[in-house]
Amino acid sequence: MENPYMPYPVRIDDIQIATEDKSLKTFKFVFLNEGDEEKFAYQAGQFAELSIPGVGEIPIGIASSPVEKGFVKFTVFRTGVVTSHLHNMKVGDIMGLRGPLGNWYPWDKLEGKNVVIIGGGFAFTTLRSSIIYMLDPANRSKFGNIDVVYGARSPGMLLYREELYEWEKRDDINMHITVDGTDDPDWKYNVGFVPTIVEQKAPQADADTYAIVCGPPIMIKFTQPALTKLGYTEDQIIMSLENRMKCGIGMCGRCNIGKELVCKDGPVFTLKELNKTPKEY
Repeated sequence: MENPYMPYPVRIDDIQIATEDKSLKTFKFVFLNEGDEEKFAYQAGQFAELSIPGVGEIPIGIASSPVEKGFVKFTVFRTGVVTSHLHNMKVGDIMGLRGPLGNWYPWDKLEGKNVVIIGGGFAFTTLRSSIIYMLDPANRSKFGNIDVVYGARSPGMLLYREELYEWEKRDDINMHITVDGTDDPDWKYNVGFVPTIVEQKAPQADADTYAIVCGPPIMIKFTQPALTKLGYTEDQIIMSLENRMKCGIGMCGRCNIGKELVCKDGPVFTLKELNKTPKEY
């Protein structure tokens, strides 16, 4: 049995500044050892631990998609010791990648269904992975209508802006981009908080429509009633939580909500599952 604490060695292959305030960067990693990429077989919705020897490790959602080969991507918010150190690293530097960890969005269940993707802020990473996965030519016919509601504080804080605008041009996905506020006279998209835009733009629920939600806790809290108004049941609302995760394998106990360990039993839960736990998420 392989050591679950042992990371794969990876090299930073590319670094892109993701937001105008430079608080988020997207890192592209390649595996150093032949066969490690195959071992790191992941699904859209999972996360991994980025580890820097002598500094520490941090759990981050995987932003690349399983259909993107030869690399793995993470978008990292500079917020603590490990992430600050990573932001100061350079292309060519070596570090560790442990995982993949957690469960993923229920893709088998979602086949043949309409999917509404709802994201806010820098939690959009695993949703990017999901959109790339669903739009892949080998997968697009497996899903019905795809609607996306994605918001950030301002236009400059939107992640993956070039991809957002490319998706908007397509006729097989409906993009609803929003910002909390802007004084940009050229802004042509929505202005308003994500839950408000969900209520205005998301499709009414039927038996074949599911919603995937990932974002900050306050966004999740107010998106739930918006979806309920649109007719989504507790089983049709699927949420991804990043709740105080640390070790990633359920050993340290820091991510528990009731008896559930977010890093092991999640991070993906239906609202029905979460409603059986204490309201700690």
